[in-house]
Amino acid sequence: KEILQPPSRQTTATTADGTKGKLVIVEGSMRMGGQEHFYLEPNSSLVIPSESATRLTIYASTQAPTKTQDFCARVTNTSAAKVVCRMKRMGGGFGGKETRSVFASVAAAVAAKVTNRPVRLTLGRDVDMSITGGRHAFLAKYKAGAIVDEVNGGVKLHALDVQLYNNGGCKFDLTGPVLDRALFHVDNCYYWPNFHSVGTPCKTSQPPHTAFRGFGGPQGMVVTEHIMDHLALACNVPGDQLRRDNMYTLDDATPFGMRFGLSFTGKWNVPSMWDRIHAELDVPGRRAAAAEFNKNNKWKKRGVSLLPTKFGIAFTAKFMNQGGALVHLYTDGTVLVSHGGTEMGQGLHTKVCQVAAQAFGIPLDDVYVDDSSTDKVANTLPSAASMSTDLYGMATLDACRQILKRLQPIKDSLPPGSTLKEVAKKGFF
Repeated sequence: KEILQPPSRQTTATTADGTKGKLVIVEGSMRMGGQEHFYLEPNSSLVIPSESATRLTIYASTQAPTKTQDFCARVTNTSAAKVVCRMKRMGGGFGGKETRSVFASVAAAVAAKVTNRPVRLTLGRDVDMSITGGRHAFLAKYKAGAIVDEVNGGVKLHALDVQLYNNGGCKFDLTGPVLDRALFHVDNCYYWPNFHSVGTPCKTSQPPHTAFRGFGGPQGMVVTEHIMDHLALACNVPGDQLRRDNMYTLDDATPFGMRFGLSFTGKWNVPSMWDRIHAELDVPGRRAAAAEFNKNNKWKKRGVSLLPTKFGIAFTAKFMNQGGALVHLYTDGTVLVSHGGTEMGQGLHTKVCQVAAQAFGIPLDDVYVDDSSTDKVANTLPSAASMSTDLYGMATLDACRQILKRLQPIKDSLPPGSTLKEVAKKGFF
């Protein structure tokens, strides 16, 4: 087999806690396939040259305007200062346009530079699906153990040894970070006293696979839940009981060192959420009703599933957790916001508008978010990792507060209740 980078590893071990009982061991493997992004709008780019092809303006359907700007500048031997990427909104992205949209813009940029004419490149659906990659398929091999208490019949997880292999395709795109995030989630919500995991990115003949909603986290958690079901059957206990009895507490730490205790985040809501859902939705009653229905119906079947999840909202590369915003206050009291995030249907622009409107105390209609453009907010990061609202909402809020702080002396000089329009106009003069 060929691999794209050396395997990643995580290991933790604890001393025996005095629990006595029967040790139950299970082992096996499981596979999960890939997935196509199937965004409504295929990859598309329009490149318009100007100033005798010394400047390029790129209109691209991308989650990464700065990456698009950077690559187009490099392949056309143009300085980044003379290349602008604009992105108003995408017809869906889901991670598929975090990196794999760039080559379409690069091809159009080269043609526009050489011909000094506008060039548009839009991939057909079949071409887009065949070359852009998708969610990484995974193979997991595991061995897990749990201890069944001889007195009360309770079950405590004891150890997990798991090997993850993901299909990276023929080239290295985001396979390494996707595999790392799978390793960060293969414990899911459960405390394993003894834990060992290894992740290996595999090279295959498929197109390079890339980011996809969850970015490896779902694959890691699916493996865990498969193992929990296997252990529940082997220990002859309900899956719900095994899951609830082994969730992290505020005294525990994950295999990669993240702690839940009060001196750290102090927030670990999954157990209480589980208890509330289990009780308010009457999960045991629903399971009993489904079992009765299945007993009386040969072809139609019903089932009830309740699973806990945890997900790390951030880029694993810490320097990427940054964002910028540019806020303009005009003399008519309206506000224009440009930020580094991209809108792909998740409502980011609307939320940023709401942040600015609340900060200035003006109606939502008085705030407008312009396109995401590299000449307004430079050196941006891709809109990904479930971080965009946190990053660009807070960047916008910070910019609004700076403006308000500068205007405060002027506001104090005006009669109480003066509008933002009056304050802005007085500040201008």
